[in-house]
Amino acid sequence: MPKEQGRKLVAQNRKARHDYHVEDTYEAGLVLMGTEVKSLRAGRASLVDGFVDIENGEAWLHGVHIPEYAQGTWTNHAARRKRKLLLNRVEIDKIERKTSEKGYTIVPLSLYFKDGRAKVEIALAKGKKSWDKRQTLRERQDDREKQQAIGRRLKGQE
Repeated sequence: MPKEQGRKLVAQNRKARHDYHVEDTYEAGLVLMGTEVKSLRAGRASLVDGFVDIENGEAWLHGVHIPEYAQGTWTNHAARRKRKLLLNRVEIDKIERKTSEKGYTIVPLSLYFKDGRAKVEIALAKGKKSWDKRQTLRERQDDREKQQAIGRRLKGQE
């Protein structure tokens, strides 16, 4: 059987970019059980309540929901267990220093397979205030209206 190539997206946390200012992103491997991998390959996961915590110099992914594998037996996994992230020592130290500052957190952005291996993209982020969110939505709406006006102008409708 040929080796899997490319990137296959399993789950994405769109709300994270709405709720946080993303400053730095990292790609981390995941330590998973066999039934978790099978469930992910079926495209089932949710990153909505997920966050990363650093304990004893190790990064752990909490709150990510990977449902039990339907054909699994008594060896099935717990759906919301904490999972170890595989990062370099330098990256972990850098992230730990930043999160000790006020307002910083680590959130998962996406879960995917890269060349057959499960990866999670995590971001060092700072929470947005409600007025920041409104400003972002307003900028997005203005850009959309500007693009629509340009499109109408090019088509000769104005």
